Amino acid sequence: MIAMFKKSALLLMLLLPVFADQKKDDEIYDNVKRRLAGDPEVKGGGLEVTVKDGVVTITGIVRTDRAKSKAEKIAGKAKGVTKVVNEIKVSPTGT
Repeated sequence: MIAMFKKSALLLMLLLPVFADQKKDDEIYDNVKRRLAGDPEVKGGGLEVTVKDGVVTITGIVRTDRAKSKAEKIAGKAKGVTKVVNEIKVSPTGT
């Protein structure tokens, strides 16, 4: 019984950081999406955001280079972000 408890405790200790990292990434995702969507220049509601270990990747289309730059800056200021990968495309027509 004690051996099973020790194995369960060890497994929990190994998995706990994974769940903590996922929770942190989820919080970063929510924060970045909210900030992008709320910016009138970026109008980021249509941008896709992924987060892995604090690294934010943004994809999608914006109308200006300035909006692309601003989206990266906004994402980079979010708490917990370690790096921003900006894969946003610029299309004046938005397509």
